[in-house]
This record gives sequence, C-alpha cells and structure tokens, in this order.
Amino acid sequence: MLDPALELIARGALALLLGAGAIGKARDLAAFRAAIEGYELLPPRAAGAAAFTFTACEALLAAALLAPASLGVRALALLGAAALFVAYGVAIAINLARGRREIECGCGGAAAHVPLSGWLVARNVALVAAALACLGGATDRSLGAVDAITVAGGIALLALLWIALHGLLAWSAAIERMQEDV
Repeated sequence: MLDPALELIARGALALLLGAGAIGKARDLAAFRAAIEGYELLPPRAAGAAAFTFTACEALLAAALLAPASLGVRALALLGAAALFVAYGVAIAINLARGRREIECGCGGAAAHVPLSGWLVARNVALVAAALACLGGATDRSLGAVDAITVAGGIALLALLWIALHGLLAWSAAIERMQEDV
C-alpha cells in the first residue's frame, strides 16, 4: 500500500498522460493511424479502427483513473492502463527486434517525431510499474492542505519531466537525422 499522496500523484500523472495522449491522437487521427500502420503488426485495413480504439481507450482510462473509489472502476482502470502500456511496449520491442528503429512511436502526437528506441520500452515498463503499484491502494491516512500542494506539485513535476524526456528523445532523433544528411 502506498501513502495516499503518492498514490494520488501516480494515478493523477497516469490520468494526465493518458488524457493528453488521447487528445493528441484525436487531433490527428490520420497521423496516429499512419504510425500504427508503420508498426506492421496489424493488417493495414485494421489500422483506422485500432487508432480510434486506442484513442478512446486512453480517454476512458484517464477518466476512470480519476473516478471516486466508490464507483469501483479504479482497479479496472489501473489494470487497463497497465495492459495498454504493455501492448505499446511489446509493439515497440517487436519492431526494435526487427531492426526497425526509424518508424515513429505514435505516442507524442503530430508535433513530436520520436523514433523507436529502448528508452521507449523502459518508459513503458515504468508506466506499467506505476499503474500496478497503485493497485494496492493507499494507506488509511487523511490528507491535509500540505498533501494537496504535494500532490499538485508532484503531478506537475512528473508532467514536466515527461515533456522534457519526450523532447530530448525527439531532439536526439532530429540530430541523428541531420548528421546522416551531412
């Protein structure tokens, strides 16, 4: 069992990540479909349905992660998020094993072009671990004003770290492409 503030930080950060991912994918569903096609794991005619399904799943999971515990959907949402991150990680790992590093991960929306790498697999392992850690719930401790500040700051810090890491991965890929062109 986690401290309730840590559980809220992890669950809130996962919800923010999934919600932002769903919005980014929904804004450019065609680009996400192209990324899915690039993985070459599904028949091309299934890519559109998969793009819609993954986007809808991310949105629903984000909302369910923020649902009150009394609704009983939180554990299912955490398992669903872990399963989604496993699926994404396995798809990346399969393509890395095939030597296909040049394809876009499809995780950053239209603005970020991040090719596949071992870092993305490690990132997904960390996300699975965070979701599963929250499954145990939180200890029974009341939260106060300091906890509210801690939770908000923790989620903001994790969001900024996520943005920075994703930006570094995109920049690293851009630098590699420029060096290849020289």
